[in-house]
Amino acid sequence: MMRIHAELQGVTRVYPATPTHSAVHALGPVDLALGRGEFFSVVGPSGCGKSTLLEVLAGLAQPTAGSITFESATIQGAVPDGVGVVFQDDASFPWLNVRENVAFGLKRARLPAAEVRERVEYALSFMGLDDFALAYPAQLSGGMRQRVCIARTLVTQPRLILLDEPFGALDQQTRLLMGDELLRVWRETGATVLLITHALDEAAMLSDRVGVMSARPGRIIEVVKTGWSRDRDSRLASDAQFGNITSRLWRVLREESLKGLGRTGTPPRKQETI
Repeated sequence: MMRIHAELQGVTRVYPATPTHSAVHALGPVDLALGRGEFFSVVGPSGCGKSTLLEVLAGLAQPTAGSITFESATIQGAVPDGVGVVFQDDASFPWLNVRENVAFGLKRARLPAAEVRERVEYALSFMGLDDFALAYPAQLSGGMRQRVCIARTLVTQPRLILLDEPFGALDQQTRLLMGDELLRVWRETGATVLLITHALDEAAMLSDRVGVMSARPGRIIEVVKTGWSRDRDSRLASDAQFGNITSRLWRVLREESLKGLGRTGTPPRKQETI
């Protein structure tokens, strides 16, 4: 039986009306349980509320209705201790070198200098950044800058890692290799991971389960189990089952994407699990 680590129950998010825009029902209702230590990815049509789902789970946005729990405690209006977030946009500070970027959050938390140094050196080594510790973000490739952002999250020792399309700006080859790095982080830390991605191959390769969201308002309409072993890597891309999973995801996603474009009137689907 799955040990629930984080859970959304009946979660909706409605952006209120403004003088120039009507209210937008962006998300939900969503029911989703993440097992402790699992890797779960979410795919869905553009604008379906994928990032909104991550934001409410992270405590960065308040749900309009429903409840969110992490380690049995309700999440209310702030990122809880033990949760780390990585976004697509380069969030490194250009005026700080790599070591200073990775240490930034720990210093703000006023941890002892020796502990900061130990955690930072471990994260730099783990992410292969030792030789770039004194470099500045402008001197690094896009993939290297994302390694810095992951290292900065890793030093906080999160038990739940939330990633919002962290490799979306990278080329295909680099994304696959960064996926390998992310799987290594997941295995070594034992953290639960939720990944938001628009790339079906990325979701199929990295995940234990993949949730497919409907067109807005986004709901989880299907959950696909991959059946991969924990020691998987990008070599799965040549596995026949990999093609079957991506095809399955695309069949559902294509239908929902057409709805988002106003191309079909198919009624909403009920959630399915295979």
